[in-house]
Amino acid sequence: MVLKKLLQFFGVGKKKKKNSNKKGKSIDPLWQGASAAPHSTVNVLASNILLNPCSSGSGNVLSLQKHEPECSSNISSAIKAVDGSENEDHKLFNQFDVVQDYSDHHYAKTSPGKTSKDWTKTIQNEWKLLQRDLPGSIYVRVYEDRIDLLRAAIVGPSGTPYHDGLFFFDVRFPPEYPRCPPKVYYHSGGLRLNPNLYESGKVCLSLLNTWWGSGCEKWSKSNSTMLQVLISIQGLVLNDKPYFNEPGYKNTVNTPLGEKHSMAYNQTAFVLSCKTMLYSLRKPPMHFETLVVHHFHERERAILDACSAYASGIIVGSSVRDGAKYACDKCFAGFKKSLDAHTELLAKELAKNRAQALELKGDTPAADEIASTS
Repeated sequence: MVLKKLLQFFGVGKKKKKNSNKKGKSIDPLWQGASAAPHSTVNVLASNILLNPCSSGSGNVLSLQKHEPECSSNISSAIKAVDGSENEDHKLFNQFDVVQDYSDHHYAKTSPGKTSKDWTKTIQNEWKLLQRDLPGSIYVRVYEDRIDLLRAAIVGPSGTPYHDGLFFFDVRFPPEYPRCPPKVYYHSGGLRLNPNLYESGKVCLSLLNTWWGSGCEKWSKSNSTMLQVLISIQGLVLNDKPYFNEPGYKNTVNTPLGEKHSMAYNQTAFVLSCKTMLYSLRKPPMHFETLVVHHFHERERAILDACSAYASGIIVGSSVRDGAKYACDKCFAGFKKSLDAHTELLAKELAKNRAQALELKGDTPAADEIASTS
């Protein structure tokens, strides 16, 4: 039953209505007439395994596999972590598209290497799977002249310290793919906002073979996909209690000390998420400029309301209606001071973004409207 709900939530394996906004250009720019077999129906599973944050020893990894894995299934945390809010971004920005310029891609200067026809067909199948089954809050661009490259934007899930944020990842499919996993780089802006996501851009996950694991925890050339990687990052790396991804902290889950440290970690993670929003607003990655404008225009009020609520003591990631608040200690005082400063910066950048969004829609905001939010 839980598996069925997760399948329904992500829309994986379901027939979708045609959506011209989502498809964009043809996904086969280099293989007209190619006859690659379509992917079989995909199951979404999660096993009770490590999230592997290079400094981590707990958590779950979400798996998309063609067959039931032998390891036990435990996906309640995946459902809990997934973005539960409806968004309008996809109506204004193609969810999947093929683009040309890859000059700002992290792996742009890395040679594609010597590839084979089988490798090309595998990438073609990856494109088809992504176009068909991407969750509504993940966006992908692939490159017509460099099919070994991919860029993805992931919306931070609700109920986590990453809610309403945009997180960008550059991907490279090596010549050995799918015998080895893709290379994934996180656009960190020099920030460490999650145990799995390093300042250097390294993404630590057993699925990517960047952390230890066994069985279905590791990359499988037969079953693993790029879609699985993206969903794992969104649903299980950007989770509601990332503190417990750190090594040795799993045994403190549901203990007073562990929960206290987890709430403090979420405070820091939210402030860093706000910094990441500023980074994205000021310098959006190429081909995602329109998404950044519309996403933050749509969510401006929710972001600023959350900042205000958290500054008043509401626990980060919780609903304002819950009314749960922090104790007024030194830890909270430091968080509030930092959050207030970043809220002021965010308000200014979001006001500029709003003006840009209205300009794109053909509406020009009144001067006093812009000034009132500055």
